[in-house]
Amino acid sequence: MIKTIESRSNEKIKSAQKLAASSRFRNERREFFLEGARLCFDAAASGITLKQVFFTESCAEKYPEKLERIISSADEAYKISRDVASKLADTQSSQGVFAVCAMPQGDGAGIKKDGKYILLENIQDPANLGAIARTAEALGIDGAVLCGCCDVYNPKAQRAAMGSLLRLPLIFCGDAADTLKRCVENGMLTLAATPDKNAEKITDISLSGGVIAVIGNEGNGVTEETMAVCRRVTIPMKGRAESLNASMAAALVMWEMMRQPENT
Repeated sequence: MIKTIESRSNEKIKSAQKLAASSRFRNERREFFLEGARLCFDAAASGITLKQVFFTESCAEKYPEKLERIISSADEAYKISRDVASKLADTQSSQGVFAVCAMPQGDGAGIKKDGKYILLENIQDPANLGAIARTAEALGIDGAVLCGCCDVYNPKAQRAAMGSLLRLPLIFCGDAADTLKRCVENGMLTLAATPDKNAEKITDISLSGGVIAVIGNEGNGVTEETMAVCRRVTIPMKGRAESLNASMAAALVMWEMMRQPENT
């Protein structure tokens, strides 16, 4: 049954808004917030539990099929006014549909010794995290290992990922170096990306078999402890720029990881 909410001070609206703003509140409630027809639809299609859905009348008119799937997957559905939607919206051109979702129970994934993985160490920009996840899924990377990164359920990360953070296998670890040592013991090749021109060119290294490549923090790069467990690799560049944005560096490293074995 669809109910109606017209007050901006409604408790469900205030709770949803707090989920969008606070990582601590998300972790306490084990819930997260999504905005937009595409993201909400992808969540429903990916088996994510939608606890509450909020939508405007204009959204129902513009996205009838997507909204029907979203509502049918939700525990509760609420039609809201434009005024209420403006309180929930974090985008300039809101589509008028929002969802409160339950976080998946556990990551349910492990590192396969013959797989291809990207390990992100201390990535703090949600947009970078989301963009890397989107590229990783598009290229067919087996999963992302996250060590000390920003919250994957940050709305900016979810928007940048365009649903990929809901589908790509995510493995959370406390210590990148320890995780990589176990990968080495399992016969995997461990790489750490660096702008140092004295490092090996990634295009000169055989990337067949299991590989896990590390992209470090936007400002500080890969930590020394993690670098010590890896072969240092760099992306060949002919221009004057000394380094690349973290998401761009990750994209090029992953492209080479997935492209090269085809010709080896």
